[in-house]
Amino acid sequence: MMLNRRNFLMQLGLLGAGLTMAPQLIAAKVPQKAGFQLYNLRAILASDVPGNLAKVAAAGYSVVETFGYSKENGFWGLKPEKLKSLLQENGLTSISGHYNFNKLFIDGDLSEVDNVLEAAKILGQQYIVIPWLAKGFIKDSATMDKTIAYIAKAAAHVKKAGLKLAYHNHDFEFIPVDGKVFYEQLLEKIDPKLLDFELDVYWVVRVGQDPVKWFEKYPGRFKLLHIKDMDKENPQLNTEIGNGSIDYKRIIAHAAVGGVKQLIMEQENFKIDPFESIKRSAAYMNANLIK
Repeated sequence: MMLNRRNFLMQLGLLGAGLTMAPQLIAAKVPQKAGFQLYNLRAILASDVPGNLAKVAAAGYSVVETFGYSKENGFWGLKPEKLKSLLQENGLTSISGHYNFNKLFIDGDLSEVDNVLEAAKILGQQYIVIPWLAKGFIKDSATMDKTIAYIAKAAAHVKKAGLKLAYHNHDFEFIPVDGKVFYEQLLEKIDPKLLDFELDVYWVVRVGQDPVKWFEKYPGRFKLLHIKDMDKENPQLNTEIGNGSIDYKRIIAHAAVGGVKQLIMEQENFKIDPFESIKRSAAYMNANLIK
């Protein structure tokens, strides 16, 4: 059954108190440490994984999100066990990973899902995240329904293995196709017990939507939050958190309603040295957005 705002607040004990605690809840910071998507360093990460992980930790991050895994090559040539060891050496943990499932969207093949489950468990990850979906898989209403069915199938498979599937958005999921908004369809049609969401705030804002309204419409569904700021001069570019046009203080003030457990900084392009950039973002996150 789909959770609504009233049920969510009742679970938190707020309605019984006449909602007197609701403002305090909404004003709370997210009770997690700063997270970092390793994709930020995709151009240089593989050249020195131990050194780059040390720099991520030194920049102020405690949690990382992985990407780029394959059964043949592991993570940038490292087996999951080795990566876990390196994370531990640097005081880092990994809550989630981005994994590609092309076969899943073609015919519902779960072999790629099986391939990543073992790696995710070794790293201690809680979430397996679908990072990208080719637009061809939601080109019309019928294709959209098929894709949703495949995601639900994979989500049930992941849950059976003891983890949770999550979906990471870009902008096109919010653009109507045959009168349907794919992102909304995922939220409406797949059991919340099976699928969570990693809301990418930048893409939501860029497509003209308000993340807070999604929190309020679907409370508790957005366990992970990708945060990257929007360059004030060129909205197609990113910038350091707190340096752009997105009001993250306002958004995070409502994050508890959305169910947010972890903030994960993602920046796909840099105007300054990447390590100086990620350090500035971590400083802002730790000072303003994280309890």
